Amino acid sequence: MSDSRRSGVIRDINGPIVTIEAPGIRSGEQVRIGEAGLLGEVISLKGEQAVVQTYESTDGVRPGEPAVGLGWPLSVELGPGLLGGIFDGIQRPLEQIALASGDYIRRGLSIPALDRSRLWAFEPSPGLEPGTPLAGGMVLGTVQETATILHRILVPPGVEGELLELAPAGEYEIEATIAQVRDARGPGRDESRRLYLYHRWPVRRPRPYSQRDDGVAPLITGQRVIDSFFPLLKGGKGAVPGPFGAGKTMVQQQIARWSNADIVIYVGCGERGNELVDVLESFPQLDDPHTGRKLMERTLLVANTSNMPVVAREASIYVGITMAEYYRDMGYDVVMLADSTSRWAEALREVSGRLGQMPVEEGYPAYLASRLAAFYERAGRVETCASASGSVTLIGAVSPPGGDFSEPVTSHTKDIIETFWALSKELADARHYPSIDWDTSFSGHVPTAAQWWADEVDHGWAARRAQALKLLSRDAELSRIVNLVGPEALSDVQRWELEGAALVKEGILQQSALDEVDTFCSPPRQFALLDLVLWIYDQGAELVGRGVPVREVQSLPFLARVRRLKSIYGNDQLEGIRHFRAEVGQALDGLRLEYDQGEASR
Repeated sequence: MSDSRRSGVIRDINGPIVTIEAPGIRSGEQVRIGEAGLLGEVISLKGEQAVVQTYESTDGVRPGEPAVGLGWPLSVELGPGLLGGIFDGIQRPLEQIALASGDYIRRGLSIPALDRSRLWAFEPSPGLEPGTPLAGGMVLGTVQETATILHRILVPPGVEGELLELAPAGEYEIEATIAQVRDARGPGRDESRRLYLYHRWPVRRPRPYSQRDDGVAPLITGQRVIDSFFPLLKGGKGAVPGPFGAGKTMVQQQIARWSNADIVIYVGCGERGNELVDVLESFPQLDDPHTGRKLMERTLLVANTSNMPVVAREASIYVGITMAEYYRDMGYDVVMLADSTSRWAEALREVSGRLGQMPVEEGYPAYLASRLAAFYERAGRVETCASASGSVTLIGAVSPPGGDFSEPVTSHTKDIIETFWALSKELADARHYPSIDWDTSFSGHVPTAAQWWADEVDHGWAARRAQALKLLSRDAELSRIVNLVGPEALSDVQRWELEGAALVKEGILQQSALDEVDTFCSPPRQFALLDLVLWIYDQGAELVGRGVPVREVQSLPFLARVRRLKSIYGNDQLEGIRHFRAEVGQALDGLRLEYDQGEASR
């Protein structure tokens, strides 16, 4: 387990922070603390004393108890069997823990993340013969992990040498040797190294890749306010800030269910237990809309609730992103949802305070911004070491106290990310969901997304999006006038602008996750609805401009139906939207003719 050079004793205990005396121990090394064997990590060294942050409660631990270094940093097991799993903040499988320990996690309990007894059907890569030079990231073979995901067994990063032997096709346990390599970079260069179906990787070290590429396609979520107004590219960085009750978790769950990513990783970091229980119970029951199979076949969950040790909360984010990078290295598009980075930052603040470090903004440590930046920087679209293309799209929820977006976590995140979906408590209170505020949200991916929309859907997307946002901005200005002096101060043209903005808000931006027809809106239907609403607005503006009283245009019966159209015609019923547009055109022509005849008779 460990040599005597890494054995020591506990000298001081301060909550989750434990000071040990252990000559030879290294910074970042994992440590077993006390008679209970609590798991921890060295975060500071001073002479022969080390400061350890423990991932379990230190209640009952006493100075003088042993401390043992394990010889490796906080790492995760990467191999087949991750998908469909539910792990805690340090990658312990919660379902196996429940069988071994009941409803509460017994301190010091150590259960491997991957099942050691399960057999996997391994198929070696063609063309790999003894003598073939290998490098980190190359594919040794494949395992069918789930019905929809082919798991590629990778040479671990840092391994480089000559293939001596590769296992034939067959069924193997996770710890079975599938290859032997003469490692040219190892300490004994003439010695062979065994490779298995899995390997370990330190969570705080980003996995290497060949080169970083620009994003080329948006992450399609089926949510109109996201895809059509504030798109996020695959490999991009996004944030969902909002106060309590604004719908952050619902937005993230919709993205997890409907996004066109290959793999979904959901990290519940410090959230309330009841919310995570809802996620853990609902996700296994959901069907994957893209394959018709269970959603959990391409999903894994990391659950670290607010009543779990605060230091494990800090680690959970890195555990999730490391597993995301692993599937990225196989050539998959991965989306990772972190709910929420505010709770992660609070863990940094608590540990920093116990270490006596100088606090800065609102008590957060001075390194908050750099830690956030380093975390979000692990997102991206890359060319892998095996010359494949993969991506990690990172979406972090932020929970600013009182909805104050100027607080440190939100403001630093806003400076780092490229897409910002700001949730509004006012919209949520008005039952407008998703409650993404179009006035304060933004996306830096619009030019690239516009090219995708032009190639895949319609060349008019960029113009229609800009028109809708301009109309919404105009609505905000006119609403302030109405609040000050009343609607009588507005002209007919201005009143029609308000009506047009209302059509956009109610007919496009509002989207119920519980509506079976509208919970997911395909890109062609998104544009069809947006184009229809703005076409109606343009036609009405032309009539009002000719002198038709705005109340007559507003009284047209089809306007109420436009607001409900999203729940009437599904993704495969675009023809119904076109027929409706023709009916509206006839009604508008009738009103136009009636007005022209009235003018002529005068």
